[in-house]
Amino acid sequence: MLRSAGAADAMDGLMQPRPLTIAHIVERAERLYAHKCVTTAGADRHTYAEVVHRVRRLATGLDLLDVPVGARVATFACNNRRHLELYLALPATKRVLHTVNIRLSSEHLEYIVNHAEDDVVFVDRRLLPRIWPSADRMPRVRHWVVLPDGSDHPIPADPRILDYDELLMRADPFAGSFEDAFASADENLASGLCYTSGTTGRPKGVLYSHRSTVLHCLGTLAAGLIGLSESDVVMPIVPFFHANAWGLPYGALMAGASLTLPGHSADPVHLLQLMEAERVSVAGAVPTVWSSLVPRLGNHDLSATRFLLGGGSAVPPSLSETYRAATGVPITHSWGMTEVSPVGAIGGTRTQHRGATEEEQVAVRAAQGQPLPLVNVRIVDVETGRALPRDGHAVGELQVSGPWVASGYFRRGADDSFTDDGWLRTGDLATIDADGYLRLVDRIKDLIKSGGEWISSVELEAAIASHPDVAEVAVIARPDPRWTERPVAYVVLRDGSDHTAEELLRHITPMVAKWWLPDDIVFMTSLPKTGTGKLSKSSLRESARIG
Repeated sequence: MLRSAGAADAMDGLMQPRPLTIAHIVERAERLYAHKCVTTAGADRHTYAEVVHRVRRLATGLDLLDVPVGARVATFACNNRRHLELYLALPATKRVLHTVNIRLSSEHLEYIVNHAEDDVVFVDRRLLPRIWPSADRMPRVRHWVVLPDGSDHPIPADPRILDYDELLMRADPFAGSFEDAFASADENLASGLCYTSGTTGRPKGVLYSHRSTVLHCLGTLAAGLIGLSESDVVMPIVPFFHANAWGLPYGALMAGASLTLPGHSADPVHLLQLMEAERVSVAGAVPTVWSSLVPRLGNHDLSATRFLLGGGSAVPPSLSETYRAATGVPITHSWGMTEVSPVGAIGGTRTQHRGATEEEQVAVRAAQGQPLPLVNVRIVDVETGRALPRDGHAVGELQVSGPWVASGYFRRGADDSFTDDGWLRTGDLATIDADGYLRLVDRIKDLIKSGGEWISSVELEAAIASHPDVAEVAVIARPDPRWTERPVAYVVLRDGSDHTAEELLRHITPMVAKWWLPDDIVFMTSLPKTGTGKLSKSSLRESARIG
């Protein structure tokens, strides 16, 4: 068909308008990779064929519960096989998967479930005591479905509470094609809902579509980036509630890779034993988790590993290089946000770096990387909004656009998180070089302004983290009557270390400007974390303000 487009004629292609949906991911796994396995905690082992058969039962079970199309259905669960079944059945039946952070305060938990107007909550049995006290303050929830997880926590006698496996046994498997049910549907139907951490106000809901999820999934399969393939064994250590576990579950299923899920435990020995026993080739976690494994790396065979993904916060170069020395595989930087589904950029060296010196390659690996295909990034002057050059030196606010980037927030009015031309304002300060490499300088809110000059908390943290006895570090601004703000470092040392603040200052003195040196180094046994495992600088700021 020809149609007018100004002075020239444009022509439509003659291709089938089949929608991009998660239903395709489900049926692809069932048809092509039925023999592949999903393993939870090294014990619960099911093939993809068995998992999808249970997904078909769950699809009918949702009908038995009269869950309407478009309803938000919450999951309050760890990384396990039953949670994966919900990942597939809910969007494949046109419901909305709402993954809820299991570490939230009661206040935020109640706000999120009520704001989403969740119809049903699926909850791990061991987590039921965390959420059940709030049940009566979540009046829209009609059913609470308990997922058996091997625990024996008591279950209250309440007609609203159902058993997950009993529900599936009552339901006949859905015999049709999930994909055919979507044949005439809009691929922009909502598929998932995830709320931001709410560290600077009420959490905000990011509503993913089938189209955005499938395109993000394809991005994780791109060769030269994460490059998931059929030969991989993928282990999402990052929680399922953290922006769909960075897309790794959907990506693994689409590629035909086996999945290893850690269950409820994040114990370092448990994680390393799983990686060794299951021959995990790809794993993703936040830096604090990767750091916790370091003392035991030498005790396990991780020779199957080809790709270790770090995100959620900046990966200290020293941590990445520690893994490279111990396993041959560095931790690869990524950058993203809940609003970016979440992966927007992946780090690592490319062909142009083959002739670079070792020091130059380390610097490249320390960058957050290049944007994934279909993702666009730019930096702008914070005050004027003027676009800044991609020269690796100019620092500006990072803005992002693309088909898996949010355009607004769920049930929320106009928000200054978006520009007039539709780009997402990330709140990150960054540089972009001529090769498109993104390097984060800091969060705008985390910069320290001392005597009228800026200090990057990220760079100062990286310098301190380069000391081999530093397990964790966070740098914040403390009010100062003379300089307005001065940096303070909070440090966790590795077991057995007795280094002093003076020794750490001597270590970093050659690395940073003298006036960047922290006024104080506070040693702690652990640093406060957000619900997704990131360092909670807001908690440190509050303690510094009160102190």
